[in-house]
Amino acid sequence: MNDRFGGQDLAALLIDARRHASQIGALPDGLVPASNADGYAAAADVADRLGWEPLGWKIAGTTQAVRDKLRIDEPIYGRTFRQFAHTSPCTLQHRELLDPLVECEFFVTLAEDLPARGESWSLDDVQAAIGTVHAGIEVAECRFPTRALPPLPAILADGAASGRYVFGHEIASWREGLSDLTVRLDVDGQERRRGTGHDVMSDPITPLHWLAETLRGRGMSLLSGETISTGSCTGMFPVQSGSQVVAHFGDHARVEIEFAD
Repeated sequence: MNDRFGGQDLAALLIDARRHASQIGALPDGLVPASNADGYAAAADVADRLGWEPLGWKIAGTTQAVRDKLRIDEPIYGRTFRQFAHTSPCTLQHRELLDPLVECEFFVTLAEDLPARGESWSLDDVQAAIGTVHAGIEVAECRFPTRALPPLPAILADGAASGRYVFGHEIASWREGLSDLTVRLDVDGQERRRGTGHDVMSDPITPLHWLAETLRGRGMSLLSGETISTGSCTGMFPVQSGSQVVAHFGDHARVEIEFAD
């Protein structure tokens, strides 16, 4: 890791924030990674030093609206951790969360490795490696407060704001296509967001292919058993304490979360 920007100091701050579920109020300019590559390197250092069991990966910026909001021209990714995986219906304590954002996503779990290699992965290769697809909600959290977000490389160092992952129903028919599946977010009984699988790079499997290729180019692998959240179909919704959230994926799959006071 290029440590010109104090990458080890940044990693230490992020590790402490992760362990104590806290935020870093103001990041000194000297600790902001100089590039996205430095941010990803710091994130890898954080994950290694935490020693937490991986859940898999998150992908963000998979819709044009989110890329515009984040001011990026390609998706971003971050490591996720198994201790923050939940099964719907579930209750999360809002006071324990860090500026939580609800994002309705497809959770893809691999049945086969996609290891680093010289040859590119095709979309068919990636599809063949998939074991299951679930309806899911990422409750994104950032170790930097929303009111004082640092530049993007620091967000990448924070695992692209990875948080909690709530698994809903399995979507057994995913091989028939996900692009036309309607995804609706209801909060306290009112529809607040709506999208489709097509909103996620035309097909939710496309971001998975992007990640496999991006990691392969960096000498990294996707592994059997890892779950990848493929990016929000419904944008980022800030959720309040006491809210009841239900995500509907088509007519049959759903995810339910209560955000308790």
